Amino acid sequence: MGKRACGFVIFRRLSQNVEYLLMRANYGDQHWSPPKGHVDKGESDMQTALRETEEEAGFVKEDLKIYEDAKKELNYLVKNKPKTVIYWLAELINNSKEVVMSKEHQDFKWLPLKEACETAVYEDLQETLRFFDSYISDNIQK
Repeated sequence: MGKRACGFVIFRRLSQNVEYLLMRANYGDQHWSPPKGHVDKGESDMQTALRETEEEAGFVKEDLKIYEDAKKELNYLVKNKPKTVIYWLAELINNSKEVVMSKEHQDFKWLPLKEACETAVYEDLQETLRFFDSYISDNIQK
């Protein structure tokens, strides 16, 4: 069995615009992605997503509106080993709440979809961002 990680694609609304949180890793290729992390033994996927979001971005459950029915699973290889990443969609409720980065990241950006997809260079992550953007357009009041 491969590694499993969970997190949230976090968005905020500024007037009529939707922006997505991407964080730049301190390791490997220093890629940009939403906050996520590996599932600890005895932890549910949702518990992992909440813990990792607090550790990596400083947001707790009360800061977010979680859309549990908006879920995306990515499967890919890391160093020739399978990895599964589960993302749920979450909205930052209080736009004045600041991102507090962990030492695992060197930078963060709030970006509209087009720029978020350009910044998130992996195709499956770009597809995930577009999937959630469609979900927001189709299911969430503006």
